[in-house]
Amino acid sequence: MKKKIIALQELSKNLWWSWDTEAKQIFDELSPLLWERNNHNPVELLRQISDDELVARCDSQFGQKIDRVYSRFTQYLNEKNTWAAKNTPELVKSPVAYFSAEFGIHESVRVYSGGLGVLAGDHLKSASDLGINFIGITLFYSEGYFRQHLNRDGWQIEDYPLQHPEHLPIEKVNRLDGKNMIISVNIAQSEVFAQVWKLKVGRATLFLLDTNINANESHYRDICCRVYGGDQNTRINQEILLGIGGAKLLDQLNIKPVVYHMNEGHSAFLTFELLAKELSRGISEKEAIENVRSRCVFTTHTPVPAGHDRFSRDMMHYTFDKYLATIGMSFDKMMLLGSEDKEDVNGLFTMTVLALNLSRSANGVSKLHGEVSRNMWQQLYPEKTVAEVPIGHITNGVHTTTWACGYTELFWNKFTDSLDEMTFSREATEAVLAQVTDEDLWSLRYNLKRNLIDFMDRYLANQLFHQHQHMGMFQQDSLESGKNTFSPDVLTIGFARRFATYKRAPLIFRDLDRLNRIINHPIRPMQIVFAGKAHPHDDAGKDYIRQIIEHSRRPQFVGKVIFLENYNLGIAKRMVSGVDVWLNTPVRPMEASGTSGEKTVLHGGLNFSVLDGWWPEAYNGENGFSIGNGESFENHQEQDNFDVEKMYTALETQIVPSFYDRNENNIPVKWIKKIRNAIATIAPEYNTHRMVRDYATRYYLNKKEN
Repeated sequence: MKKKIIALQELSKNLWWSWDTEAKQIFDELSPLLWERNNHNPVELLRQISDDELVARCDSQFGQKIDRVYSRFTQYLNEKNTWAAKNTPELVKSPVAYFSAEFGIHESVRVYSGGLGVLAGDHLKSASDLGINFIGITLFYSEGYFRQHLNRDGWQIEDYPLQHPEHLPIEKVNRLDGKNMIISVNIAQSEVFAQVWKLKVGRATLFLLDTNINANESHYRDICCRVYGGDQNTRINQEILLGIGGAKLLDQLNIKPVVYHMNEGHSAFLTFELLAKELSRGISEKEAIENVRSRCVFTTHTPVPAGHDRFSRDMMHYTFDKYLATIGMSFDKMMLLGSEDKEDVNGLFTMTVLALNLSRSANGVSKLHGEVSRNMWQQLYPEKTVAEVPIGHITNGVHTTTWACGYTELFWNKFTDSLDEMTFSREATEAVLAQVTDEDLWSLRYNLKRNLIDFMDRYLANQLFHQHQHMGMFQQDSLESGKNTFSPDVLTIGFARRFATYKRAPLIFRDLDRLNRIINHPIRPMQIVFAGKAHPHDDAGKDYIRQIIEHSRRPQFVGKVIFLENYNLGIAKRMVSGVDVWLNTPVRPMEASGTSGEKTVLHGGLNFSVLDGWWPEAYNGENGFSIGNGESFENHQEQDNFDVEKMYTALETQIVPSFYDRNENNIPVKWIKKIRNAIATIAPEYNTHRMVRDYATRYYLNKKEN
């Protein structure tokens, strides 16, 4: 029995379990209450269950399940015949170093805030599955991103519960002599020290830098306190630690990456540390820059100029004065590397420009975003036309097994050996679909919707209980708005994401009378579930949440429009699996890619979106629904009016009628046909296995794009 306890402990400390359904079931079975209460954290769960209890409960059936999962886990770790071994052996021998300011791997490890982190987490998992030697670099945020509460007026309140390393599946990185590994970076006139944590993610490793140690001055201990927390000074300090500190860490560990991949510009200062090493060899600056450029690739995620990190000349001078003295580069030369104007070193230093200047390859995250990025940065390449600007694209995907809930995975496993087979090719996916009847797919949808509704019941009850504890008695309308009268028979729309204003979360409420007629149609009703967080400093985004809460309390919408508080990866997974339609309403072309709509597909959900991000590439008229045809207006009011009219019209004339159009067996044949088309066209293409294979062959190995 002790071997089984050791196996459980080992499983808990590698996040491979987070995308293995049976592994999650083991921890849930130990104590559903503790599993839920501890945010699905198996390390904390096992801390609260005695060895005596574990021994007593590892009977034949439960013990066999542990043995089966552990055997699959060890087989996975030791597998040699991977995609990378067969196709990119160079990436098995030498690692890829992937730098990102956040990683959204699982809700129990809160070092992410939104889509960028979720993409990085899915990238990490697919690299592991494909057998690529992959190392992630980020920061350990002791308070992570915030936990969201809503007051009685619907205004977002943030709190920041501490993350304790001993309660997480991370371990301290030590030197060969057994002492803690410490790296240091120069910030302003100080030497700042960081300890290092390690998180295992399947075959991949994520290193997390942490300045919360006694060796640092007090204000430097808080550098890693919160994801994107603080002011510009905190931001530049975080980015120095991530980039320069991360590069120094790899050097101390004697890890020699085949390529450094910068996921967004936050980590671009790593190029300074690579330059410092090159210059220390006594070569010219020009040669050093070329050597660094040959080892770096860069992915940009931001389609609007204001979204790119920029620092003033004074801040750069103050922050890098001591560092530059150690590497022998002039301040003006450094400024030039990040200047948007090659003739002016007195302006702002732009992290994206630094990354573009010192990378051999750069890409956007969808075809449209690649076009937007080439236009945005064309001034850096005056000798080139927009089409010749060296920024390509690799469209984002999702890690299929992470986003397939347990019920969905069990469903597809009746027809195929592995969910991954659904991502190989359209032919493979269609071969699986040929075995599945319309009745099967409709049964899947009903089961998943019931699971979501039951989850919402429990979640809302718990939410109201905690609100009651924190704020005292509520007004009756507040209590009524928390009631869940959702029905699995009713068309269900889902909207959940970061509440940035360009995503226009409240757009569907623009004409309340018309929406009321749609939601409360006597024969063909509709219901909507919302979730999402606004950045702590984004009052406009917070007001969008307040507006939705206000609308949900209107008598005509009570129990039919619901907002789920404290959005996280766990809630996201529940929603993308349970809703019939995933709504996306960004202002085109401000959504670089977006991936939430891709997560609904294998659950039988359909995407309903503005033609922005990945959707223009995927949409064929039969695999989901579009809001307009990509029309753009200079006037924001005109754009909103146009898009909401197209949204209502699509709901009234396409989506609602198709959902409720049933045959003699009560099956919506036309709706199911769209589900089949969505699975066949989206699942094999818009996944991170395909995405990482593209990065591996086109960028990591420096092969020309097709």
